[in-house]
Amino acid sequence: MPLPLPRPDVVDVRIAAASLVAGITLWSLGLHMQMDRPLGNGWTLVPLFVMTGLELLRRTAPRTALACGTLALIADQFTPGNLATVVMFTDLVYAAVLYGTPAAARRIPITTGLITVAMTIGFLAWFREAEALLIGAVTALVSFAPATTGVLVRSHREAAEMARLRAEQTALLAEVDRTQAVTAERARMARELHDMVANHLSAIAIHSTAALSLDDPRTTRDALTVIRENSVEGLAEMRRLIGILRDSSGYSKDAASAVAPTLDGLGSLVENARANGLDVTLDDTRAPDGEALPAPVGLAAYRIVQESLTNALKHAAPGPVTVALSRPRGALCVRVTSPYGDTPGPRAPGSGAGLVGMQERVALLGGTFAAGPEADPDAPAGKVWQVAARLPVDPADQEVTE
Repeated sequence: MPLPLPRPDVVDVRIAAASLVAGITLWSLGLHMQMDRPLGNGWTLVPLFVMTGLELLRRTAPRTALACGTLALIADQFTPGNLATVVMFTDLVYAAVLYGTPAAARRIPITTGLITVAMTIGFLAWFREAEALLIGAVTALVSFAPATTGVLVRSHREAAEMARLRAEQTALLAEVDRTQAVTAERARMARELHDMVANHLSAIAIHSTAALSLDDPRTTRDALTVIRENSVEGLAEMRRLIGILRDSSGYSKDAASAVAPTLDGLGSLVENARANGLDVTLDDTRAPDGEALPAPVGLAAYRIVQESLTNALKHAAPGPVTVALSRPRGALCVRVTSPYGDTPGPRAPGSGAGLVGMQERVALLGGTFAAGPEADPDAPAGKVWQVAARLPVDPADQEVTE
């Protein structure tokens, strides 16, 4: 079953109707383009009607319309001729270049140019008079000029389309960048919130459980003291973070770094862990007058120690916890070990977000991270849980910084 022909565009219908009316008007007034032709005046309407029908295909089938239109124009040369027929042919040449395939848009200007040159040389050689150049000029106006106009219009349209596509691509990339930035910021804020609050809430959960399970007024009082200290410190950390988020001047990494904890506060962190019941030893072998650490490195190291102590408080077996810091060439190494085994007392539930957060912090700085059980013959269970991170100090070694 043959496929139905596509419906002509409304603009093409209007062009065809206007051209037909103009052609019939010229024919009725007896205005012709040529004299002494083999066919009479009535035959002028045949190419006119054929060209009018082809105008309906100028957009949907431009190559077919141009091929048939060329035959109609040749046939028109055997009649007195009609200006509307010639004008419609020029429009078919223009449409074939503008709406045709890219190959046709390249070939038609070259073909019409060669035809123009051939017609000019041929008639000049035949007539041997300068007036023959007018035939070449008319041929150029009928064929080559509309073809080159179509090329120019098509080039401008393609350039505009490319500019539109580039603008859409730029907008899409900007949206992707914005989404990635929002996701990264949410992940960073989630790490900050977890690291600031988890330590205090874990201590509160453990000591409140101990106070509820042991019927001892002194134990209960000590537990309530620890609970109050951790709740006050946790609220202070929360207020600091909320203050950064509500800063009307806009959140910035410099502002966050200005109030973020550093390794100078590591002593207070260890003392707080001891107050919560951990036997913590700090082994800091860094040179006292060594080069200052970059703010992202110091913050990451502090958060790794903080989260490691929180995990030790929640999950470690009774025994010593060691926090070791060293400064080999070009890096800061952090290692936290805690007893590995079952915890006899109350435990706080964990979600695993702490290890993920530590790994993300190290990855953002281009360092290495490992966490898991390690053999230790001196440990009661023969194993310890070790968290080890190596953070590059040289900015050139860091892939991404917070």
